[in-house]
Amino acid sequence: MLEVPINNSAHFFIGQQVTHRLFNYRGLVVDVDPEFSGTEEWYRNMARSKPPKDAPWYHLLVHGADHTTYVAERNLDEYEGTDFIDHPMLPVFFDGFKDGVYQPKRNLN
Repeated sequence: MLEVPINNSAHFFIGQQVTHRLFNYRGLVVDVDPEFSGTEEWYRNMARSKPPKDAPWYHLLVHGADHTTYVAERNLDEYEGTDFIDHPMLPVFFDGFKDGVYQPKRNLN
């Protein structure tokens, strides 16, 4: 898993809940890419609004689903609530929850 970019250009952080502006779902940030890191084919087929590739993109667990998604920052808003996320992969990435923010698991090397 990548860390939040060093230059702190990302608006959202790992463990933060967000909502998708276009598709109106809630998600949980599990990883941040400082810029688009997918394939050109994926971008052509999936990123229909053609968001910028040189801005942050986020890997999200989708609330109430069993899949993840990859979303450009411009399509996300901060979620103001403190509700829990319902996703089967939640325990893989997080082990705590406080004030609406999930606490990432710490890797012990």
